[in-house]
Amino acid sequence: MENAKTSKTPMSTSTKLDKDEQDKHVDQKLYRSMIGSLLYLTASRPDILFSVCLCARFQSNPKESHLFAVKRILKYLAYTPTLGLWYSRDSNFDLHSYSDVDFGGYKVDRKSTSGSCQYLGSMIVSWLSKKQNSVALSTTEAEYIAVGSCCAQILWQKQ
Repeated sequence: MENAKTSKTPMSTSTKLDKDEQDKHVDQKLYRSMIGSLLYLTASRPDILFSVCLCARFQSNPKESHLFAVKRILKYLAYTPTLGLWYSRDSNFDLHSYSDVDFGGYKVDRKSTSGSCQYLGSMIVSWLSKKQNSVALSTTEAEYIAVGSCCAQILWQKQ
């Protein structure tokens, strides 16, 4: 991967990962170690969180298409080595929170993925990307579930 081309995004917007039963198997131990390293890195790189969590769903039976997606994340990291979190001293302490949902985006079980982030002034202090526990029947229901988890995070932070 040292001589590989870099990527400007961690995942293509047209990428839809699924079980992909026809594709060839890859080494499960290698795939899990790559995912583990990327999950560790999400503590300081929230820009890769959604992509890494999506790839982490296939750790029990990884295929070549899943490994290709993980390698694209690594190529993106090679393209953006200076990105990361930075907290300034002179920022205000207003708490802002944002949430969104990918309605039915997981093709295997049609569950939605919630995403949220909380800012203290202009500094991000918390972020989340998680597959919802239940199948939402509408975008409104999926958004309601996402806002609920976002509110729970805000209440935890205010304590």
